[in-house]
Amino acid sequence: MAMNGDVLGTAIANAIVDPSASGEGRAQCEAFWKKIANVIVLHVQDNAEVLPGIPVEGDVTTGTGAIR
Repeated sequence: MAMNGDVLGTAIANAIVDPSASGEGRAQCEAFWKKIANVIVLHVQDNAEVLPGIPVEGDVTTGTGAIR
């Protein structure tokens, strides 16, 4: 799954506020964390470096090493 700031922001809000809660407070919390998460995702996507030769355990797909 590609990195997604909205998905990350919702997950953070769910960890802070009961996901079944409703109302303006819940909506503001989620909007706040979505904004922060999108900035984090963009920063990682713009600045991450993929380094060859680092061992990885588990199922690995080979390729060019591009981050999307």
